[in-house]
Amino acid sequence: MTTATTVSIGRKPSPVTLTDAATAKVADLLKEEDGSDLALRVAVRPGGCSGYSYEMFFDSEFAEDDIVRSFGTVRVVVDPESAELIKGATLDYKDGLQEAGFHITNPNATRTCGCGSSFS
Repeated sequence: MTTATTVSIGRKPSPVTLTDAATAKVADLLKEEDGSDLALRVAVRPGGCSGYSYEMFFDSEFAEDDIVRSFGTVRVVVDPESAELIKGATLDYKDGLQEAGFHITNPNATRTCGCGSSFS
């Protein structure tokens, strides 16, 4: 699995890394949205069957303490609280008959649910 080149802004490491496949898919989705000012926000919220759930959506509003990283032409934004929970995670995209869609591999998760969208 290869990962896209990341450009770090600030001193903190990127909390999540996008693979080349994820970067390409997000870039395609941004083109469909005409999202030149949009970034992919990756967040963690309380809830889900395992305690926390992942959220991903396009966002144009950033807080001063958000962590912003670039993967090619794609910007990824993570709030500081979510960054602590997904530090070292990888976002991948697969397009096939099985396991299609985005998938987060989080080394901090001690337990995940069957659907892969929540963890503890």
